[in-house]
Amino acid sequence: MPNQTSRRGFIKAGFAGGVGIGLADFFAMRQAQADLKDYANFEGTAKNVIFIYLPGGCCHQETWDPKPYAPVEYRGPMNSIETSVSGTRINETFQQTAKIVDKITICRSMTHGEAAHERGTHNMFTGYRPSPALTFPSMGSVVTHELGPRKNLPPYVCIPNQPNEFAGTGYLSSSFAPFSLGSDPAAGGFKVRDLSLPGGVDDSRFSRRRNILDRVNNKFLTDEKADNLDALNSFYDRAYGLIGSPSAREAFNIDAEKPEVRDRYGRNTAGQRMLMARRLVESGVRFVTLTYGGWDMHDNIANGIRGQVPALDQGFATLISDLSERGLLDETLVCIASEFGRTPKINGTAGRDHYPKVFSVVLAGGGVKKGYVHGTSNSIASEPEDSPLSVMDWASTIYHTIGIVSDKELMAPGDRPIEIVNDGKVVKELLA
Repeated sequence: MPNQTSRRGFIKAGFAGGVGIGLADFFAMRQAQADLKDYANFEGTAKNVIFIYLPGGCCHQETWDPKPYAPVEYRGPMNSIETSVSGTRINETFQQTAKIVDKITICRSMTHGEAAHERGTHNMFTGYRPSPALTFPSMGSVVTHELGPRKNLPPYVCIPNQPNEFAGTGYLSSSFAPFSLGSDPAAGGFKVRDLSLPGGVDDSRFSRRRNILDRVNNKFLTDEKADNLDALNSFYDRAYGLIGSPSAREAFNIDAEKPEVRDRYGRNTAGQRMLMARRLVESGVRFVTLTYGGWDMHDNIANGIRGQVPALDQGFATLISDLSERGLLDETLVCIASEFGRTPKINGTAGRDHYPKVFSVVLAGGGVKKGYVHGTSNSIASEPEDSPLSVMDWASTIYHTIGIVSDKELMAPGDRPIEIVNDGKVVKELLA
């Protein structure tokens, strides 16, 4: 029998019973200890995460959850197409993604209660509803806190910049903040800020400068102790690692890709950001957040979708295929999400308004199922019909894939223990 209790254990249990803790409590404590041991030994199926964020509130009806048989005022002005998974249809503009739906999971029952952009964004980046009492850390910062860097690369990178305040460290130290590229990989003359040595400074001079600064910092840190000093020291170390490591610098060198690869992703914002994300996780970055487009389509939604989706379609389909061809898809979790969905009924200006009650997210790789649709919305896409997916469960499942137990407690200011995710559970139906 696993976790067998020794004679000494029974004696302790008997003593505990005399002070108000019975055998049931004792065995519960033993199970909790075993669970903690399991947590310590837990390894996720994914080594990396690419989080593709579509800011503004992407409509589910005109992307991942079309309703071709609904009345026209709910169906909307666009058509849908068949995919590589029989019976699963998506919007007509996803021509290339339709071919790789057998490699992804579409979740059509995501739900929360926040219809304001900022509050919905907080939900999707942190796994928590906003609170006036505490700022919660983003998933990328939690991954940095729990797993740390690999291969002299920052563990958490934002492309092109940190997209909002909720993508940051929250109550964690600022040393767990993301590294931002500072410019768009699709731009001509793209160059990541702070990765090159200043003119006239060679490697030996750089090393001398670092040694001098280290001595000054060490002296200063013996006299002062504060979070911002530790964070500053951490940032210096990361910067030195990037500048001093040719392989780390090369990870950001998108010009090293063959022209045909860049063409395959698309010479546009979506394609080049996704190509950069693939380069980074392949090199050792653990968590990449990239943003693309503007999805707040209150007016003329058909033109809005036709303007935004084709580049996303090409870049995403290529990213999934490229990761698969390189043997990286099973160890890289790719997510597509927005802060909420759009209203079931087309409004008076041929658009849709904010609507968090039901919307869609996409997962691929990293140990999730392939060719799977999780949950459904009802016939007019106004609420989940089955298997509703909460923000807490969404975040807990992402953490689980990368090897982080979501109910682990971190320390917030004032030495308050706060669970990484409160009341979340891993949705096993999503896992392969």
